[in-house]
Amino acid sequence: MTEPEMASRTASRPLPAAAFPPPAAGLVPAAPARDPYLLYLGRLGSADSRRVMRICLDHIARMLTGDHLDNPAVTGQGQPWHHLRYEHTAWIREQIDEMDWSPAYRNKHLAALRGVLKEAWKLGLLSTDDHQRAVALAPFTGHREPAGQHLPDTVIGALIAACDADRSSAGAITSAGLRDAAIIAVLDACGLRRAELVSLQYADYDRARRMLTVIGKGDKQRRIPVNSFAARRLEAWLASRGTHRGPLFPRLTRGGTVRTAPDGRPWQMNPQAVRDILAKRTEQAATTPVRPHDLRRTFISNLLPQADAIMTARLAGHASPSTTLRYDVRPDEEARDAVERLRVPTVTPLLSTTPAEPRPDATT
Repeated sequence: MTEPEMASRTASRPLPAAAFPPPAAGLVPAAPARDPYLLYLGRLGSADSRRVMRICLDHIARMLTGDHLDNPAVTGQGQPWHHLRYEHTAWIREQIDEMDWSPAYRNKHLAALRGVLKEAWKLGLLSTDDHQRAVALAPFTGHREPAGQHLPDTVIGALIAACDADRSSAGAITSAGLRDAAIIAVLDACGLRRAELVSLQYADYDRARRMLTVIGKGDKQRRIPVNSFAARRLEAWLASRGTHRGPLFPRLTRGGTVRTAPDGRPWQMNPQAVRDILAKRTEQAATTPVRPHDLRRTFISNLLPQADAIMTARLAGHASPSTTLRYDVRPDEEARDAVERLRVPTVTPLLSTTPAEPRPDATT
C-alpha cells in the first residue's frame, strides 16, 4: 500500500484520542532510564534484533503521530508509550494489517509493541489491567515462501575464485583475498549469522578437531564442525594472519595488514563489513547478488536432507526446528526430482475381466 493510500485509509478511521499527543502539548521526553523504548531495545540479545525491532517501533510511532513511515525524524524514543490503551493498540493492528508486509513481519511489529508496553508496565507507568488489555491482540496468520535464494555450488565457487584472483604484484594471493575466501567458505559450511562470524576469536577455532565455538542469539553457545574444504581455506588465511589473539577475521588496512586499535588489539569487523565483502566479490565474480543470509539459508537447505530437523536446528542456532524449516529454500527442481522418485503404481484392474459364471437358480 502506498503512503497516499495509507493516509486516506487512516483519515477515514482516525486514531483514537489521547494516544501520542503532539509536541505542543508540552510533554517532557522520558529520561533514558525511564524510557520503555530504550529499555526494551537494550534488553534484546543481538544488534540485528535491536535494529529490526527499532524499525518496527519507529513505524508504529510514525503511525501514531501521523507521519510517513519513512520519516527518520520521528522515532519511538521519548514517546509516551504508557498512554496507549486497547483502543489504540487495536487501531495500530488495523494499520499494520493494511500494509503490504508478510504475516511474519506484521507479527514482528506486534511483538515490538508488546515488548515496549511490557517495559512501561514494569516501570509502573502502565497498570496491570491496562497492560493486559492493550496487548490482547490476535496474531496475523498466513504464510509466505521463504525469502532469499538457494546458492548453487557454482556460485560459491565463483565467489571464492574471485578472492583467489586478488593477487599482489608478486603473484601471491593478498591477505584480503585469503581472508574473504575463508569467510565465504565458513559462511557456506557453517551457516553463521553475520554477527556470529565477526565475533569469532582466534581461540574459538579448534584447529586439531576442526570445530568452531560460536556465541549466537540469546548468548547461547554452540559448536559447529568445519568441513575439510572450509578448513583448508581457514588454514590458508591463518598462515597469513598469524596465531595471535583477537578476532578470527579482523579488519585489514589497504596494505593488507591487520588493523589495530590504539592499545594494539586487532580491530573487529562490524556485521555490515561482511555484506560489503560479499557485494565486492559478487561483482568481481559476475554472479547474481548474494547476501550473507543467503549462505545461511543454503547451509540449512543443504543440511536438512543429510540430518534431521533437530540436528539442523542445533547447528543453525535455532531454538525450535519449526524455525529451521522456514529456512528451507531448496530449488523447485529438487522437489520435482523427489516427487519423481516416488513409486509408480502398477496399472492393473482389481477385478478379473473374465465374465463371471451364471449363478444357479435357487428354485430348480
